[in-house]
Amino acid sequence: MEINKTTISEWLQTLQSEICKALERADGKSEFKKDDWQREEGGGGISCVIENGHVIEKGGVMFSAVHGNIPDFLMKEQAHSISDNKKPTIEDTFFATGVSIVIHPQNPMVPIIHMNIRYFEMSNGTKWLGGGIDLTPHYIVDSDAHYFHKQLKTVCDKHNQTYYSKFKTWADDYFYINHRKETRGIGGIFFDRLNTSENVSFEQNFAFWQDVGKLFAPTYVELINRNKHKSFTAENKQWQLIRRGRYVEFNLVYDKGTRFGLETNGRIESILMSLPAQASWQYDFKTIENSEEDLTLKKLKKGINWI
Repeated sequence: MEINKTTISEWLQTLQSEICKALERADGKSEFKKDDWQREEGGGGISCVIENGHVIEKGGVMFSAVHGNIPDFLMKEQAHSISDNKKPTIEDTFFATGVSIVIHPQNPMVPIIHMNIRYFEMSNGTKWLGGGIDLTPHYIVDSDAHYFHKQLKTVCDKHNQTYYSKFKTWADDYFYINHRKETRGIGGIFFDRLNTSENVSFEQNFAFWQDVGKLFAPTYVELINRNKHKSFTAENKQWQLIRRGRYVEFNLVYDKGTRFGLETNGRIESILMSLPAQASWQYDFKTIENSEEDLTLKKLKKGINWI
């Protein structure tokens, strides 16, 4: 297909639909509620939310395609990161489209997962691809971590042998809760401003970007099936709520997508879809030495080779 903002947006809507169907089959009970919305300044989106399922307590698969004047915070960012002939002016406009996913499971043995793939362009000709996928287990299972990262490396290696190492490091640095000195989970890959560089064309990077999007459903369904029938205790559920609290902290304090949505007057219900239905902040919580919770905390570090 021709690669332009229209065809990219259409492809993302198809991806959204396919992922929703795969997650409904994996859940076996609940279905996604579809909500179309419009943005006053230009564009809109389709929010698909699933709640109270057998597997998924709350999850969203969000599509958006918005456009308009470049917000002040983005203008400042671009002024420092784009060559002089591409620096935006107040006359320039932007277009951004993407699919963003966060799934919070019922069973604490099933991990939280997040994916976002996005395309951004400005009227001055600047354009790029971005995105990533990362996993946040409440309890880290080494074999699951190996599987997850192996899937990501296989996709990266198919397109560029340097991508996995580079984008894994980027994910470790990005999905980091600095005030806790811990990673959000076991990471994954994260990339931004992917355009034409290192002798890789935009078309080649677009194919990679698509493959990342298509990887989500089969990878997460496998992890669901591995863990959804595991038993758990009240203590496991309490730990799940505490880990969800950490997830909330990251998304509200550090996440650039959340900030972009808020700064561009996006739809609040869709922006804050990433937050769980329930979370907990227990004062001065301490894990028991060598407990499963403690062992998980000790693995929330940058630079771990999961493969």
